[in-house]
Amino acid sequence: MSDTIKCKEVEYKANVLIEALPYIQKFKGKIVVIKYGGSAMVDSELKENVMKNVALLKSVGMLPVIVHGGGNEISKWSKYKGLESEFYKGLRVTDAETMEIAEMVLGSVNKGLVGYMESMGVKAVGLSGKDGFTIEVTKKYVDGKDIGFVGDIIKINTDLIYTLLNNGYIPVICPIGMDKDYETYNINADEAAGAIAVALEAEKLAFLTDTEGFYLDFDDKSSLISRISVDEAEKLIEEGKIEGGMLPKIQNCVSAVKGGVKRVHILDGRKLHSILLEIFTNKGIGTLIYRSEEIL
Repeated sequence: MSDTIKCKEVEYKANVLIEALPYIQKFKGKIVVIKYGGSAMVDSELKENVMKNVALLKSVGMLPVIVHGGGNEISKWSKYKGLESEFYKGLRVTDAETMEIAEMVLGSVNKGLVGYMESMGVKAVGLSGKDGFTIEVTKKYVDGKDIGFVGDIIKINTDLIYTLLNNGYIPVICPIGMDKDYETYNINADEAAGAIAVALEAEKLAFLTDTEGFYLDFDDKSSLISRISVDEAEKLIEEGKIEGGMLPKIQNCVSAVKGGVKRVHILDGRKLHSILLEIFTNKGIGTLIYRSEEIL
């Protein structure tokens, strides 16, 4: 490699750092909630990449909180136990045996992620919503249908999360909660991430998904919307222009912003460094959902 090429590479890296500087300064000490799911959870290279991204956020002074799912693993273990996975409007129908499997699997995933973080030199603590009664729920009914031990969040107790953040730890939270009678419930991870971000008054909430962002027409890749206000998103929902699996995700995004989260991002977790590209570059990637009164 010639000295000229080496010099250009060094200059490029320096320019990247310079571009990131104002964002590092702006978000230092700010809470960022990352909902971790999709392919980035099952592909080992992507998993390591996401954990490195989170470790970097922590290292430059931000306060990341990870909320993770584990649906694929739950389905795998349910099948191993001879149980058929059943879903209703995107939510897992959870009987007592499935609830036991879900808690076991999510606990294992949780501690695995903690191990990744620790191996990268940052302190992390894994917990479920049962710890410190962090996530209080009531039984969820969907259109009047009983779908088992699925929780509807009624309260987030932030005491334990703040204790961890204030002592230099990254909280890694799995979406299991309890009701007032101490019964255990499975919770949709997107809902848990949104509720936690609102309760923490997070600066940012990022959903890692298996899509590049929000498409107005999923079959038309030119219809990717890079930025959309809450008012615009709600209008599209009312007009029935958001359908399928993207509908509950956009609804969670809207609820989070209306609840006080500054900005919400839908990111492609399959893309290397998607978190860093969104937070630390001028262009960003994915889809940003922001307050309607905000001037971009």
